[in-house]
Amino acid sequence: MPRPLTGTSPPLAIEAHGLVKRFDDTLAVDGVDISVPEGAIYGILGPNGAGKTTTLRMLLGIIDPDEGVRRIFGHDRPHEIARLIGYLPEERGLYPAMKCDEAIGFMGALRGLPMDEGRRRGRELLENHGLGHAVDRQIRQLSKGMAQTVQLLGTLVHKPKLVVLDEPFSGLDAINQGKLEVMIRDLANAGTTVIFSTHVIHHAERLCDDVAIIAGGRVPYAGSVDVARDRIPAQVRLETANGDGDWRSALPADAGHDKKTHGGHFWTFPVPDSGIEVLLKRLIDGGAGILSLSIERAGLHDAFVEIAGEAAARALDEDAAGETV
Repeated sequence: MPRPLTGTSPPLAIEAHGLVKRFDDTLAVDGVDISVPEGAIYGILGPNGAGKTTTLRMLLGIIDPDEGVRRIFGHDRPHEIARLIGYLPEERGLYPAMKCDEAIGFMGALRGLPMDEGRRRGRELLENHGLGHAVDRQIRQLSKGMAQTVQLLGTLVHKPKLVVLDEPFSGLDAINQGKLEVMIRDLANAGTTVIFSTHVIHHAERLCDDVAIIAGGRVPYAGSVDVARDRIPAQVRLETANGDGDWRSALPADAGHDKKTHGGHFWTFPVPDSGIEVLLKRLIDGGAGILSLSIERAGLHDAFVEIAGEAAARALDEDAAGETV
């Protein structure tokens, strides 16, 4: 999504300040602040148990915060504008005896759409998303991925302005994950605001301009993905034929060094303050024998480690690995 011109700010679809939620003696969410511009794709990124689902439910008015305020399209009672919102909860659930178009129509009816119109739109959505052959099938006859797609279409059938997806990629194979990413981009391109939670970093990195990183019920960072990545200096990856010489003084003293068996020497270090051109000249003049040189920008995973800490990052990786298995 293109960002607004400098000096302009899009209206907010979601704004939350100081959200706090306790369950008995457990502090699940501790002072969360989030601002989501209209038309954005916004990710809430964190390991399982970090407070993502509780935060989404407070934003939607499913549960009330113990402290703080939240507004959707300026309304502080989100349930009163439910017709503008599509919500896919983490716990999937469809009536197994319903046919696909009936299930979609029923979900639309819950948001105020007439049942006949919902079924008509449902058949159209199924056709457009490669499930036209399954219109008359009962939900119990579908694969897990197909059933999840039907529920997602039911979330969209009433044409909401805001779509909230809780772990939408969970349980989908790689092909259906790719289809869902395309669907999310198409929604945003049409002006719909999409906010989703995930514990898989590459979905957030590919889709989102902005993210909230959540760990232990807190949000240590909320903002641009690019700004988060730029907190870590870009790294130079250098391969040289020679391992020593006067040119070594051009490298930082703490540059990582790894000699490979085929004779090449590999070096890793941040881009020098003097710039890459000065470094290159010194390496060439000094006879380093440059075999390869690349500059690699930090990824969102590296930024997550920097912002949330190694323990939260390990938990995130374990969640993703467990789901893959």
